[in-house]
Amino acid sequence: MVLEPLAYGHAGQHLTGWLARPEGVSRAAVVVFPTIANFNAAMERRARMLADLGYLAMVADFYGNQTPSFPLADELRADTANYRGRLAAAIAAMRGLPEAAGLPMLAIGYCMGGQAALEVMRDGQDLLAAVSFHGILSTGRPAEPGTVKGRLLVCHGDADPLVPREQVIAFWEEMDRAGADWHFHAYSGVRHGFTDPGSDARGVDAIKYNASADRQSWAAMTSLFDEVLA
Repeated sequence: MVLEPLAYGHAGQHLTGWLARPEGVSRAAVVVFPTIANFNAAMERRARMLADLGYLAMVADFYGNQTPSFPLADELRADTANYRGRLAAAIAAMRGLPEAAGLPMLAIGYCMGGQAALEVMRDGQDLLAAVSFHGILSTGRPAEPGTVKGRLLVCHGDADPLVPREQVIAFWEEMDRAGADWHFHAYSGVRHGFTDPGSDARGVDAIKYNASADRQSWAAMTSLFDEVLA
């Protein structure tokens, strides 16, 4: 399966999504928000996995033709309204595809993309569900009561130093105040980046692959999607 480029834009920035099509009729459309590294082999693999399950999947683009970096990601996220606009543009691009017409919409994300998946729900996007894998849980604009329309699943490594326990508790309290329908799965001893087999090669103590958490979190996602699409 060869992923197809999908051109779209936001605030004057040309962006490129990468589309994976299933064989046969699509169950739903899924926007995949990538890690801080943007589109790469790991995100392509996830889009293919979704297509194999019958989903029309698109990996979103955070930066366009700019080289991914922590300063660039920080700059994008510093302006919450602009950041959410960039994320909404990906959803609109997917929704605008003829083959997505009438399909239920879902979102998932990894690391920075995990935060992005939560941000689109905080923003009130009309999605059935969103799933965050080892995502940052903080936000520049907490959810207001009634804004989170779909269901949320957060898959979190309990030993993730980028998301300390106080951030977890703050997220729970935020979602309760907003009246959100949320599930939170925490995996003991598991660090950031637990879904990427390439994490260990980075030599960063905060980042480590965990095969069990990878399998369990993906199974939780597929179970939730089956439920909301039933």
